[in-house]
Amino acid sequence: MAVPKVILFYVFTPVPDPDAIRVWQLSLAGSLGLRGRVIVSSHGINATLGGDLDALKRYVRGLREYAPFRGADVKWSAGRALDDGVTTALFPRLSVKVREEVVTFGAPDELAVDAHGVVGGGEHLSPEALHALVEAEDVVFFDGRNRIESEVGRFAGAVRPDVETTREFVELLDSGAYDDLKDRAVVTYCTGGIRCEVLTPLMRSRGFQRVYQLDGGIHRYGEAYGDTGLWEGSMYVFDARTTVEFSPDAKVVGRCDTCGTPSRDVVDCADPACVRQMVRCPACTAGSAVCGR
Repeated sequence: MAVPKVILFYVFTPVPDPDAIRVWQLSLAGSLGLRGRVIVSSHGINATLGGDLDALKRYVRGLREYAPFRGADVKWSAGRALDDGVTTALFPRLSVKVREEVVTFGAPDELAVDAHGVVGGGEHLSPEALHALVEAEDVVFFDGRNRIESEVGRFAGAVRPDVETTREFVELLDSGAYDDLKDRAVVTYCTGGIRCEVLTPLMRSRGFQRVYQLDGGIHRYGEAYGDTGLWEGSMYVFDARTTVEFSPDAKVVGRCDTCGTPSRDVVDCADPACVRQMVRCPACTAGSAVCGR
């Protein structure tokens, strides 16, 4: 059986009627048998969907028939063959929701968008431009993801905020914890780029002078350089795969939270009252999948 495909995309653009877009997206993706998550707000759309290649191609054609979404940068990746034989089982269901923010920083009133995207964000760097900047000067990598994501993969030497949710970034920035970076060249990065679209204007409005963002995120960087560049480890993803590697040569940078053994496995806490995830080696997972906090 064919391995399912996964697409990831976002578009920042004014959306006058988010609920109308929700109804359209639910009909379009649902009619094609796709599963995954679509979030719509007055600022745009953010989606990750899985399914058969032909169905996803038809979805993308339909998406681009709506003029504001025509330029969507759709990132493709291979899914993973699953034992249950359901090609869309990377996601349990299709979810299409309207929210105040397409990515939840808890600061909707601080984000401004126009027909060209986010207003006042960081300068976009292609993977090649990133390498040129690193060659030219001292650069600080700033991870725009949550703690568990950075534990299994990151850019070498990156600043990795110890946050459980994206909402915590605003509090950390306001606390002055990273004020020493305000005059440095700071390159933010995240999985596909969307979180950096919001994080960079938040940083700039708080006095960070030279803020960049990796265009297309880790996903695009991995396509360009695999494991021969500045990236180390696995990329965390929000579907049944949990982590993906760019080549067989990927380093294992995660450490089991119980025994310290190198591991790229991320598991859910077995306690029903806990929503945490941990890096846990297979041996320790077999013994207990309950987190230590």
